[in-house]
Amino acid sequence: MPRFTVVVPVHNARGLLRECLESVLRQRRADIEVIGVDDGSTDGSGRLLDELAAADRRVRAVHLAAPVSAGERRDAGAGQARGEYLLFLEPGLVQLPGALDAIDARLKEAGDPDLLLFGHLRTPFLGTAEPARSLEVLRTAGDEVTTAAERPGLLGVAPVSWNRAVRREFWRDGGPRFGPGERAEAVWALGSLAAAGSVAALATPWVDHRQQRPLPGARRTEDPAKVVAAYDTLLAEVATRPGAEALRGPLYALAVRELLKTYAGARGQRRAYVRAVAAFSREHRPAVGGRPGVRARLLTEGRFRTLAALDRALAARRRLRSRARALRKSVLRTLLRYYYRLQRLLPLDPRLAVYAAYWNRGVSCNPAAVYRKAAELAPHIRGVWVVNRAQSAAGHPFVLPDTRAYWRLMARATYFVNNVNFPDHLVKRPGQCHLQTHHGTPLKRMGLDQLAHPAAAKGFSFRRFLGRVDRWDFSLSANPHSTETWSRVYPSAVRHLESGYPRNDVYAAASAESVAAARRALGIAPGRRAILYAPTHREYERGFSAPLDLVRVADALGPGTLLLVRAHYFHPSAGLPEHPGLLDVSGHPHVEELCLAADALVTDYSSVMFDYANLDRPIVVHAPDWEVYRTVRGVCFDLLSGRPGDTPGAVTTSTDELISCLRDGGWDSRANAVLRAAFRERFCPYDDGHAAERVVRAVFLGEDAGAPGEPARRALPPLPGQSAARRVTAAARPSP
Repeated sequence: MPRFTVVVPVHNARGLLRECLESVLRQRRADIEVIGVDDGSTDGSGRLLDELAAADRRVRAVHLAAPVSAGERRDAGAGQARGEYLLFLEPGLVQLPGALDAIDARLKEAGDPDLLLFGHLRTPFLGTAEPARSLEVLRTAGDEVTTAAERPGLLGVAPVSWNRAVRREFWRDGGPRFGPGERAEAVWALGSLAAAGSVAALATPWVDHRQQRPLPGARRTEDPAKVVAAYDTLLAEVATRPGAEALRGPLYALAVRELLKTYAGARGQRRAYVRAVAAFSREHRPAVGGRPGVRARLLTEGRFRTLAALDRALAARRRLRSRARALRKSVLRTLLRYYYRLQRLLPLDPRLAVYAAYWNRGVSCNPAAVYRKAAELAPHIRGVWVVNRAQSAAGHPFVLPDTRAYWRLMARATYFVNNVNFPDHLVKRPGQCHLQTHHGTPLKRMGLDQLAHPAAAKGFSFRRFLGRVDRWDFSLSANPHSTETWSRVYPSAVRHLESGYPRNDVYAAASAESVAAARRALGIAPGRRAILYAPTHREYERGFSAPLDLVRVADALGPGTLLLVRAHYFHPSAGLPEHPGLLDVSGHPHVEELCLAADALVTDYSSVMFDYANLDRPIVVHAPDWEVYRTVRGVCFDLLSGRPGDTPGAVTTSTDELISCLRDGGWDSRANAVLRAAFRERFCPYDDGHAAERVVRAVFLGEDAGAPGEPARRALPPLPGQSAARRVTAAARPSP
C-alpha cells in the first residue's frame, strides 16, 4: 500500500502540469501514487497526463466523461486512491524538496492523526516567494496532537486542499467531500478540520503556491447567494459533530469575514445579498461572542441603506486624508532635497565620520567596534551615528534620518561606515570614503548570486544595488572564504581589507572575569548551563521563526539549563511564553555578550556560528528545513556535509534529536570538537584581537596596518556544561 496518494485535478493546464507532477516524483519515495484527474481538457492536458503515466508507474491518469468542478475532480481522484494518506496539489503548485519525507516523519511522530496541517509559500506572478500567514498559526500549535475544538485557532490556517495530509480511512468513513461549487474547497478544508478526531501541525512550508498571470476576461464572478449557501451548509454540518459549541463562534466569525468580502463584489445584487446574510446570521449567530465590527454588524443585521451610506462616507474620508498626507510629504521632500543640494556645495569636513548599522537600528556590530577604536587612535575624527527614532544611540552623537541635521551630515562628512548599504539617495562626493564592514560570513547566497534565487532577492533591483556597491572604497573580510565571495558577488574596484571582524576582538580579549560578568548581567545562576539559541531569518517566512518546540526543549532539559533565545535582528522579540527555562534576549544590544555567557550555541544558518567558533565552545546546527532553505535561499557550501571545515559540530533535524543531543553529551563530544577546530581554522584565521585597529589605521590614518597575526587560541575556563578534555586544536583534526 502506498504511503501517500497525491491527487491532482487537471483542466486545461498543459503548461503547468509537468512541473507540478515532477515536483512530486522527484521526492525520492517509491511508496507514492499520483492520480491526475482530467475532465476533457481541450489543450492537450489529458494527452500529457497519459504520457507522464506511461513514463512512471507511480502516475495514474483518470479521464472523466464530462467537465465537472475542481472539487468533483478531487473527489473522483480520492475515490480511487490506495494510499494511507491523501494529499492534493494543483497545476501551478509544486512540492518543495524533501516535502514527503518531512510530512511522513511528522505523521509518524504524531501517531498518524486524521489530519496534518503544514505550511506553504506564496509566489505572486512576477514576484518572489513569501511565507503564507498560516505558518504563524501552525507555529503556535506546537507539537501537540489536538482537535479544532480544542484549538480553534487552527481555523486560521488557509482553507485550501493542498496544505494538509488527510488519512484516507478518515476521508472514506465520514470525512467531508468536496462536491461542486466555487467555495467547495474552502468549505471542505474547514469541514474536514472540524470533523477530524486528531490534528497535528508542521510549521514548515512544503508547497510553493506559484500564482499565474490573470488573463483578460478570465475572472470568474461568484454568485453571492451561493456563497451564503455554502457557509450555511458548513455551519449546519458542523453543528451535528462533537465539539460543535467550541467551533460555532469561530466558524461564524470566519464566515462573516468572508461574506463581508463578497459584499464588495455583489454589485447589482447587494440588497438581496444583505437580506440573505441577515437570514444566515439569525440562524447561526452564537449566543455569546465578541462584538463584530460596525460594517459586519450592519451586514448581519440586514441594514443595507446604512451600510451603503457608511461605505460612501468612509471612501470619501480616505480620499481626503490620502491627498493631505501626500501634499505634506511632497512639500517636505522637496525642501529637504534642495537643502541637501545646497549643503553639497560646501567643503567636506575632514574630521567628520558617519556610522550606521543594520539599517539604522542602533550602535552595534562591526561599525561600533570601529567607532570605539577610532575614538582611541584617531580622536580628531568625530563620529556621528544615524539611528531611527525608535532606537537608542547609547549616549553617542546621533541624527535621525530625513532631518536637516541628517542631510547636512550626509553632504559634509568625509567618512562613511556601515555594515549594510547607505540609502540610494546618498550622493557620493569626490573625497568621501566609504567603509563596508558587512555583518557576517556568507553561508547564504549574497549579492549577484541571488540572481539564481529570486525568493531571496524579493524584487531586488540589481542595477541600483551595483550603484551602491560602487560607492565602497573598502570592504572588510573576516576570512579568505569571505574575500572570495565578496569579490564575486560584489564586483567593483573596492579594496578588500582582510583584517578579521572588529566585533570579534572581544573574544580574543575575553577572560574568566568578563565571562562571569556577562552571565551575571543576564541573571544566569552559577553552575547553570546556558544555551544560546539564535536562528536566522528566512525570507519566505513572516515573523520570528523557531523551527522547534522551545517549551518542550526547556521542559526536557530541566531547571539546570536556561535557553537564551535570540530572534534575528529583523524581529524585536521572540514572543516566548512564560517559562523558567526560557529567556528572550532578542532585545539585548550586544550579541557578543550573549556568546560570552553561553556554554553552547544552537543555530540553524545564522552567521553567529562563525563568530562563536572563536570561543571554542560547542555548536549544534539544528536544521529541520535545510533542503528548503538551500533551494529557496541558496547557500555557498554544504553546512551539513559533515566534512571538516564545513560542519561546526553536531547536527539535529527535529526537536527530539536536539533534546537527545543536549542530554546525552553529543553536543560536546570529541568528534564534534574536531569538527569545530577545523571550522575555526577555516573561518577565524584573522581574529587575533586587533581587527579594529587594522581597520582604523588603514581607513582613517592611511597607514599600512600589516597582515593579521596568528590568533591566540588560549582557552577560557570551561563553563558548567562543558568538558575541557574534549577540546582539541586544529592540528589534531584528521585530514579531509
